[in-house]
Amino acid sequence: MSTLTIDTLGIVGTGAMGRGIAQIAAQAGLTVRLFDTNPQAVAAARQYLQDTLAKLADKGKISSDDAAATLSRVQPCGALEEMADCDMVLEAIVERLEVKRDLVAKLEAIVRPDAVIASNTSSLSITAIAVGAKHPGRVVGYHFFNPVPLMKVVEVIDGLSGDPAVGDALLALSRRMGHTPVRCKDMPGFIVNHAGRGMNIEGLKAAQEGVAGFADIDAIMREQAGFRMGPFELMDLTGLDVSHPVMESIYNQFYQEPRYRPSPITAIRQVGGLLGRKTGAGFYRYVDGQKQLPATAPVPDARPASVWVSRDSERGHAMVVKLLTAMGVTPEGGNAPSADALIVVTPLGLDATTCALQQGLDASRVVAIDTLLPFEATKRRTLMTTPATSAAMRDGAHGLFASDGVPVTVIRDSAGFVAQRIVSCIVNIASDIAQQRIATPSDIDLAVNLGLGYPKGPLALGDAIGPQLVLEVLRNMERLTGDMRYRPSPWLWRRASLGLSLLTEEA
Repeated sequence: MSTLTIDTLGIVGTGAMGRGIAQIAAQAGLTVRLFDTNPQAVAAARQYLQDTLAKLADKGKISSDDAAATLSRVQPCGALEEMADCDMVLEAIVERLEVKRDLVAKLEAIVRPDAVIASNTSSLSITAIAVGAKHPGRVVGYHFFNPVPLMKVVEVIDGLSGDPAVGDALLALSRRMGHTPVRCKDMPGFIVNHAGRGMNIEGLKAAQEGVAGFADIDAIMREQAGFRMGPFELMDLTGLDVSHPVMESIYNQFYQEPRYRPSPITAIRQVGGLLGRKTGAGFYRYVDGQKQLPATAPVPDARPASVWVSRDSERGHAMVVKLLTAMGVTPEGGNAPSADALIVVTPLGLDATTCALQQGLDASRVVAIDTLLPFEATKRRTLMTTPATSAAMRDGAHGLFASDGVPVTVIRDSAGFVAQRIVSCIVNIASDIAQQRIATPSDIDLAVNLGLGYPKGPLALGDAIGPQLVLEVLRNMERLTGDMRYRPSPWLWRRASLGLSLLTEEA
């Protein structure tokens, strides 16, 4: 297998994934054989490819000659037996284990003994798919993302019985087709779907606790944390008919690991048909495909008489004082606030109530501000009140911290605000993927950056924030809530304690 070259690729299943893979393979010069149990689906797929290539030629992205040559390499098949001379056959059929196993058995009776049999499964075990195969070493996972031509990452998954040389051949093929391959062990969710648990699961948890509404959580993750989309926009795009079953599948495959615990919010909304963009309504309503946002409340005109900033965190104190000074506000000095001052606290992983109690502060005047990320690097600020915070202090803090034109979101009391808890969970889950040696740290970051569009890979994001700060958030959240979902990965706490990068591997 070590010298295997793949020039003829068979594809079984001509839906969106099969078509996309056929396109990039044919454009890379491979001969592609297309088969589907529905003959009309094969004809429709080839017509789709013809139209797609024509559009690319019209836009000047490829020449007309290249479009014609690419299409000529795509050959419809009326029967599986026509794939007998393929170097590799890739299945992109329904996500049902027995159906895939049955296909592997049929293919083994047709293709030569050294031909690769690959699965584009997104959720099933490659080892399980290979069970019963005569040559399980050649059965490998090859997971692309939709739309294939635009999503430039592909996961190469080695099953327990897999021949490493087969994975090596697929790495080379990926590069030939213009994609970036990442390699991983056969574990639930592989890399991208596994790492993606942090954003959606923790966003749902914050919403379930009543911390903030869907739109507010999304705005915080976009404009404060710097992500392209928040969790609810992302789930509306994917569709809950896809997202919720994946959440349940990964949770159950990891034997109810608390980090991956799904939410009843998505279960109820899925049953109710609020699937997202595809149904015109999800976490948002869509009119002519456009997301409808709730009206934004005006910024209060109120300002506090004076401001006192807690010194419990030297880092947080310095950040807030610098911000207030830039706004032309001089905070009070001294070790205690005056009788009428707004009290600003800067917790990491704690809630505003706990800060007030631990520091002996008047909870009716306490407002917390999120300082995990530098204010200069964010386009939104988040404030948090205690249940006792007066409306006057809340509005005064809102008006003050929005006075320079930066939007402010005020949330209810929460261990870890919104950005702190979601970002820290993202970093922690990626750290545990590295700890389990499912993939290398660099491949984890590469896969997530390309597959999910995060501003940085999750481990690099943890390094940019500071592993010690992420660790502090998680430990405080675990202690305050008692929820094991926040327990720090050994990968994270060891590297944070030693002052190492989260991308550091052992020698």
